[in-house]
Amino acid sequence: MTLDNEAEGSVQEAVADPQIATSASPADLEGRGWTARSVECTPKVRALEALAGLPSPEPLASVAYVSKGNALVIGGDERAVAAAVRLSASIPVTLLLTSRPSAQAAALAGADLGSADFPIWGGKVASLKGYLGNFSVTLTDLAQVRDSRGHGLPGAAGAVFDLVVDFSEPPLFGHHQPPQGYWRVSDEASLQAALADAPEAVGEFEKPRFFAYRENLCAHSRSAIEGCNKCIDVCSTEAISADGDHVKVDPHLCMGCGACASVCPSGAMSFQFPRVADRGAQLKSLLAAYREAGGRDACILFHNGTDGRDLLARSAAGGRGLPARVIPLECWHVASVGIDLLLGAVALGANQVAVISAGSEAPEYAHSLGGQVALAQSIVSGLGYAGRHFAFIESGDADAAVDALESLAPASVPAAAATFALSNDKRTAVEFAVEHLAKNAPSPVAQIALPAGAPYGEVVVDQAKCTLCLSCAGACPESALMDGTEAPVLRFLERNCVQCGLCERTCPEDAITLRPRLLLTPAVREARVLNEAQPFHCISCGKPFGTKQMVDVMLGRLAGHSMFADPAALERLQMCADCRVVDMMSNKNETSVLKL
Repeated sequence: MTLDNEAEGSVQEAVADPQIATSASPADLEGRGWTARSVECTPKVRALEALAGLPSPEPLASVAYVSKGNALVIGGDERAVAAAVRLSASIPVTLLLTSRPSAQAAALAGADLGSADFPIWGGKVASLKGYLGNFSVTLTDLAQVRDSRGHGLPGAAGAVFDLVVDFSEPPLFGHHQPPQGYWRVSDEASLQAALADAPEAVGEFEKPRFFAYRENLCAHSRSAIEGCNKCIDVCSTEAISADGDHVKVDPHLCMGCGACASVCPSGAMSFQFPRVADRGAQLKSLLAAYREAGGRDACILFHNGTDGRDLLARSAAGGRGLPARVIPLECWHVASVGIDLLLGAVALGANQVAVISAGSEAPEYAHSLGGQVALAQSIVSGLGYAGRHFAFIESGDADAAVDALESLAPASVPAAAATFALSNDKRTAVEFAVEHLAKNAPSPVAQIALPAGAPYGEVVVDQAKCTLCLSCAGACPESALMDGTEAPVLRFLERNCVQCGLCERTCPEDAITLRPRLLLTPAVREARVLNEAQPFHCISCGKPFGTKQMVDVMLGRLAGHSMFADPAALERLQMCADCRVVDMMSNKNETSVLKL
């Protein structure tokens, strides 16, 4: 059994609506790319046929769930009791009555149970975590209300269940996308959904492992100093959490939105359903077929397979449909669309790219998508291409969505499409796309200023403050900052910088600032010196150690300290480690623990 989109079949239902039905079948409308029959769209049809002819992507690893159907119903009123009675006819049920004095709970438990046989407790939920087949519940104030033949009670601290039906207010899972196996009951529709779906959630299930993670590229943290938290902040399922210098993802909680990959500055997190390289192959194929069939000014429209698909179906069935030049491309989730796909699509021959959110997306995703679209547009506009190339459309109304698409006038793009294949490595994919766009730019420039938070830019060092301690180089997760090996030198390779801010937060002298920009000259691939200093030589043996500036700063700060009132103590600070030890051991007046 496989977990899939909940809205399967909703397109047929939308088209079957007597208020919008036409003679066109759903399959016919979909084959025309949701364009009305009255509109000529042969190039788009050819593009979609080419897309359908591509081989299937390589299979992904799967994530397994095992559920025996043991359900916990949580609530404090008659609705919870009635739901527990209904569910107990098909799956094992335990009822937790909350916010009820024991006498009232006992009276409630004795009402309308009929022949139903399941345990009932009174108590509160201190915490609930987990997913289908593995919900861990921590309980407090437990009191047995009704025992049941053949059912055991949990320990005083907690229990494990396969399913949870929650009548609580506020809900125990408050984030936008709760885990599989959890139903939040807030009204009659959600109650009926829980009663229908919970008995079916018994058995073995699997879903794709939607993400891949390379911790060696992760810029989350170094030495307990936080850098990038973008994937943690955007995840609506709370599947991502900090794990030392890196992050960890619970694959059972991940629902495949892909937002973590779209906001990741380094490409450490990548979306796999489909992989970017597979999506690039789709774009190349359909755009080539569209051009060969005489199509012009193609606009790629990314939409999801649930309410986004329904919106397009309603529009087409209602007689209006998408413009002939708008080619729909369905996603598991639109939040997975990042600048690698946006810029890559235009480089591969698209005139524009639009992303539509019909309302089911979490607020975090609207923010992240808007940021990706704005970043991509700032790059293309900075290269001198006129017009609007990227659009993020938020609308659950079919007519309003089509209005927004029709308002997009064709933009200026390169005359020839790129021939490269999109890479699964995010920054490589962006680099190739930008190179193609820059090569054909109407107004070639050396650099493009980017908004704050952009994943490209330079590190600026205040040489008057920098002591070349090189702590920034040690903290840099991408090897953008490097030392000089045999000399006190700080070097910088801009191509590698993801603007995570770890260097800025690590610097003890507050000598570093970040400057977002996209450098387009060959210098972006060349390491350059940010600061260098005269080495300081040991006053005893002459061996170089540290920098003159660092030693001068140290002497200036410690000169007034009581431990360094003796000139000999200050001189020792100007010695290398070996000579310092020799001097301390040979000085008979030196205080030592050996003399205590």
